[in-house]
Amino acid sequence: MTLAPPPVGRSGRSPAARPRPPRVLRNLNAKIASVPMILTALVVFMGGTAWTVAHSFTKSRLLPKWKFVGFDQYERLWSSNRWLISVENLLIYGLCSLVLTMAIGFTLAALLDRKIRFEGAFRTIFLYPFALSFVVTGLAWQWILNPDFGIQNVVRSWGWESFAFDPLNNPETVIFGVLIAGLWQGSGFVMVIMLAGLRGIDEDIWKAARVDGIGVTKTYVRVIIPMMRPVFVTALVIIASGIIKLYDLVVAQTNGGPGISSEVPAKYVINYMFEAQNLGQGFAASTMMLLSVIIILVPWAYLEFGGKKRG
Repeated sequence: MTLAPPPVGRSGRSPAARPRPPRVLRNLNAKIASVPMILTALVVFMGGTAWTVAHSFTKSRLLPKWKFVGFDQYERLWSSNRWLISVENLLIYGLCSLVLTMAIGFTLAALLDRKIRFEGAFRTIFLYPFALSFVVTGLAWQWILNPDFGIQNVVRSWGWESFAFDPLNNPETVIFGVLIAGLWQGSGFVMVIMLAGLRGIDEDIWKAARVDGIGVTKTYVRVIIPMMRPVFVTALVIIASGIIKLYDLVVAQTNGGPGISSEVPAKYVINYMFEAQNLGQGFAASTMMLLSVIIILVPWAYLEFGGKKRG
């Protein structure tokens, strides 16, 4: 039996013998397709960021102008009681939201992962709030937390006349009223992410844990959660990005009130740039928000990618 000769191209060489193109020319179509995205990132994002930071050192008011004033805008920013309250509210909301959203989302996912009946219906119910906009969520919870016809009024109609639950009208608790609405909307989405991670765990691991006599809770803590580290990181990044952008939920629920007790940095930026017509102050506040993101992301990126030893 004779073997057929390898195919020969027009140049007289077989395809296997053709020289490989340079590294720059490999996957050329994919590289050309990514050019618009790269240009957008460089020009719009990086360019806009540099332009904003540069103008934060100027005396820009209604229109940007190159009148350098040094750190005057930042000194005014950090001497503003409104900005300090905004930062404090963001820290309280952020820490509570990170912890509670992860805890609630993982707990719901773990319960659904037990193959309960009507799992699809429960999953839809828990995820539905995420389909709503923050404005709708804020307005809905503004009604629910209203003392005249919300939770307080319903409980008092049952006979508990001394019951009081009015977080949105109390400067000390208003940020927790906003937090309730945020948890209601975001926990379902985190539940879906966690459930996808749990469904990716090999069933043999659960069987081995049961054979060894390890309890369910201990299996989650010692085995399952460490295996789901990438899933937790993804959920944390998504939650953190939503916390930094917190704006429309506050506007819909309280509009920063009572007084300025529920102000957040994003609302401070919007108000100074478009209502107070003080671009320099708004640019300084947005630069501080960017700096806070960098301070958080750089150590995480180093530990996640740069701190590992490569073999």
